[in-house]
Amino acid sequence: MEPYALQPPVPLALAKPVESIPPKAALPGGCVYEPKWDGFRTAVYTGGSGAVIYSRAGKDLTARFPDLAAAVDEQVPPGYVLDAEAVIWSEERLDFAALQSRMSAGKKTLPAMVRAAPASLAVFDLLAVAGNDIRGLPLHIRRELLEELASGWEPPLNLSPATDDRGIAAAWFTDMAAAGIEGLVVKGAGQSYSGDRQWLKVRHRHPVDVVAAAVTGSIRRPSSLILGLSVHGRLRIVGRTVPLRREVSLQAGHLLEPAGEDHPWPEEISPRVLDRFTDRTDPVRLVRVKPVAAEVSADTAFENGSFRHPVRLIRLRPDLDPEEL
Repeated sequence: MEPYALQPPVPLALAKPVESIPPKAALPGGCVYEPKWDGFRTAVYTGGSGAVIYSRAGKDLTARFPDLAAAVDEQVPPGYVLDAEAVIWSEERLDFAALQSRMSAGKKTLPAMVRAAPASLAVFDLLAVAGNDIRGLPLHIRRELLEELASGWEPPLNLSPATDDRGIAAAWFTDMAAAGIEGLVVKGAGQSYSGDRQWLKVRHRHPVDVVAAAVTGSIRRPSSLILGLSVHGRLRIVGRTVPLRREVSLQAGHLLEPAGEDHPWPEEISPRVLDRFTDRTDPVRLVRVKPVAAEVSADTAFENGSFRHPVRLIRLRPDLDPEEL
């Protein structure tokens, strides 16, 4: 039985956020701009025993994506490792909720789910070729090898587009938003591949009015704000802010007031209420405050009534009535 070229799971490269599309010279060898897919990051390994698909966290997802594993077995020779995003399209828009449904589906319901909402694989990097580890090669050479490999692919395998033209990237950033593309990932053409935050990412963001009704930390020095929105007349938790900078925390502390007796939220909540992907099990203790309107900057990932990622506080709005939001 032929072994895999790299022993899975291999640490995957990550990206750190930036506020705007970086100029061409921002990264070694010049910037390469790619769409930021709204899906599950995966590493796909091919070998004599068949393709295996791992999540970024190292979880084996092969059984959850039998359609993708079968396509890789058919179209990619043994000894390759692909860095890719598993996505599902629904009416010409990416559907992250459909991906989540696969994760929780039972053995009896999964096959029908796969037939009804088949997945696609957007491949953007190549870590091994014909049994050889190529992570030490610069991105532009890995990309050439990937394009050669992908030249005969058919869906659901797809080569993720890339450009070194910032103007084209800016057009993608604007035009692809309607399809659920989250923004751009920016890489250096001269960079080798390492499992750290060597890339950059810029997300679509927009202002949203919410209600801050609890904090972590203390009222006078909150670490983060816990946010809610009214759903059927009840204030429901929809997310949290990123950790507050010291000066922002102090400003917020001057405007927050202790909660009254009729506060709608409990003193402790499950960590999965705030982060559905966390491995934490200890409850999160809330310091409840009198609800106050807040303006936050959020990305496009809002589904099932909550923000998937932490949002950024722009300002508290004590001049607004939180019950009207």
